[in-house]
Order: sequence, then C-alpha cells, then structure tokens
Amino acid sequence: MTSVASEPSPTSTGGPGVVTARPPVGAPPPPVDLGAGRGPGWLDRWLGANLALVRSWRRTLHANPELKREEFGTTALIEELLRSLGLRPRVLPTGTGVICEVGTGPRCVALRADIDALAVPETTGEPWASRVPGVSHACGHDVHTAVLLGAAAALASAPALPGRVRLLFQPAEEEPGGAHDVIAAGGVVGVERIFGLHCDPKVPVGRVGTRVGPITSACDMLELRVRGTGRPGDLSSDVVHALGAVATGLPGMLARRVDPRSGTVLAWGAMDAPEPAREGLLRGTLRTGDPAVNDRLPALVEEIVGWLLRPTGVRFELDHVRAVPVVDNDPESTALLQHAVTAALGPEAVTSTGQSTGGEDFGWYLDHVPGSYARLGTWSGEGPHGDLHQPSFCPDERALAVGVRVMAHAALTALGF
Repeated sequence: MTSVASEPSPTSTGGPGVVTARPPVGAPPPPVDLGAGRGPGWLDRWLGANLALVRSWRRTLHANPELKREEFGTTALIEELLRSLGLRPRVLPTGTGVICEVGTGPRCVALRADIDALAVPETTGEPWASRVPGVSHACGHDVHTAVLLGAAAALASAPALPGRVRLLFQPAEEEPGGAHDVIAAGGVVGVERIFGLHCDPKVPVGRVGTRVGPITSACDMLELRVRGTGRPGDLSSDVVHALGAVATGLPGMLARRVDPRSGTVLAWGAMDAPEPAREGLLRGTLRTGDPAVNDRLPALVEEIVGWLLRPTGVRFELDHVRAVPVVDNDPESTALLQHAVTAALGPEAVTSTGQSTGGEDFGWYLDHVPGSYARLGTWSGEGPHGDLHQPSFCPDERALAVGVRVMAHAALTALGF
C-alpha cells in the first residue's frame, strides 16, 4: 500500500507503544475528538497527538481497497504498524488477517474489525477515493480497521492494563468465511468477551447504537438442482414445472410454518432451465431474524422441498449453506458496552438501534464467547443519511476518534478497569 498525498506517514513512530503524527506543512487539521477530556489521561494524550495519523491510516486503506481473501497489502500495513508499536502480530495461516495482543495477565477480551472491501465502484470524488476500479470500502471497513489500529496504539501507550486485549483484524466478512479463519487460528481461545463496531450512516456521529439480543439477521444460501428422469417432453418429470413449484411454493409454505414475527424471508436470485430442459437450477437467499427459527430452517426447507417435488418425478439435490447466523448480543456484554460508551462520550452518546435484515459473520464469534456488536454513527447531521454498500458512502471522519475511545473503553470496562 502507498500513503495518500498530504497525509502523515502511516508508520511515523516515537518508540514502542507511541505513534507520533508529523503532519506536513499545510495539512488539514485533524478530525474533532468529540470525547476529548473524558480520559483516561493517556488516551486523551494519545488521541491529541495522533488523531491525524489515525485519519491517514483510514485514508490510505480507503484508497487501496482489497476484496475478500486478497487483503495482502492491507494485512502487511496492519502488521507493520503493530510491530512499530512494539507488539507481536501474527498473520492468519490463510495469508490475510492479523491477530495481536496488547497487555499481560490471565484475563483476555477481544476487539474485532473486518478489513475487506466490496466490488462496488466509488463516486464520492474525495482525494483519497479508491484507486482500484470497481472496488471500494463502501461498507466502512477502512474505518473499522483504522479505529482498531488506533485503539491498539492507544492501549499500547497506557502505563498499565488490567489484562490482555486481543485484536482481531478479520478478512473476508463481505462474503462470509473470515470469522471461521480467525476462530480456527485460536482467535477466541481464552477470551472472556468480544466486542465489535460497524459504521451506520443512519446514526449521527458521536452516538453509538446498542441493542440486547438479535441485531442482525441470519443469512443462508439455497441452491436446488433438479434432473428429469424420463425422455424429453415427458410431463412426469418436467424440470421447468418442478422449479416453478419450488419457486412459488416454498416461500408460501415457510410463511405458514414459522412465526411471522421472525422476519423470515426467501428471495430467489437465479433460475436456469435450458430448453429442452433435462436439468435445472434454482438459487436464492434465506434470511431470518430469530435464532430459534434459524436452527429449524435446514430440516424444514428440506422437508418442504421434498414434498413439493415428489409429484413432479424429478431427482433433486438441495445445498443449504449456512452463511451467517443471527448476531445475538449478550445482555451482560451489552450492558458493559453501554457503560463503556457512556465513559467514553457521555450518557447522551448511547442510543438504541433496531434489528437489521443484513447479515454479519460476527455471529460466529458469539457461538463461542459472549459479546456485543454495536453501530458506530457516521452521519454528519447534514444532508441525506445515505446507506451502506453504495458508491456514494462517505462517513464523517469524526467517527474515528469516537470509535477509538469506545473500543478502548469497552476493553477496559470488560476487564474491570
């Protein structure tokens, strides 16, 4: 990766645990720190000296986005910056993603950021806009990564920590799988709790949306392949009719077999049955907001598909891929996170948030360790809110200091500081 013009060097250091920004003459002022003065003193001092550097990291990452499992430059930059702090990062065996710890002691909490970009072109027109055609950080993972790097550097500057903070820089979140890589590499072994933040352009900058219980939805991928058993034109094994029976029948049957309050939705994305059709394909996405319903879905879908196809005479293969589970926030962890947000920014910074239909593989971590996932406000307060995964997504960079403070305080609060 290369530095963005007129930004501080991403690796300016002042010795282990200290990073010192050296803005060039005429550089823009650093983003405003909305939590300045709330402490602890070492965190105030670090952000006061280095917030411009955090911004430079974010803009460097933003200008050089990398898709899932191709995050080699991003990984190299993360590793280099962490080593400059005197830390000992290790790259995941898959070649992208980093695990690193700050502090010592028997107790350990984890903080997670995702590092991959999207196959979405950028239209913001910013000087640090993506240099990679058709690829951008339209979901804010550059912000997440810069925030966690800032939290790592700030925590490394503390005189002492009440335990260990494990930093998880996860690859491949946009098309899930990266959480499994982190878990397989021992990322949550010995961890008491885990916390994560995600940019939200619907939430004003300076606020953090929290929620007890489900905050995202489960997302499964369905792929149905059918094969005719008779001669072409034999209506007893009409492939097109079979696909149509499932495409129209499965959503309706699911709506009658699961609680309508669960937010269970099946959307078909592709159907292919060449003429004359001897075999065909149906592909779709199945979402639900209820963890209990999610547990039942594989068996239920297989039962209904079998029932719908039995009269058609076709053979079929159903591939039900469990992409991501519901992110189901632990009540105690969420209370700790709310306390951390209050300590970092004041009680007015804590806001409630609803459950989204989007998927997020943070849920896989919560199958192993309790934790909480929150929404980091990135709306400037002016103009339309916008949305994630859009070419025009442009977060307010004041969220960087907010994120660093919240992540640092989340770790300290969970460790009993």
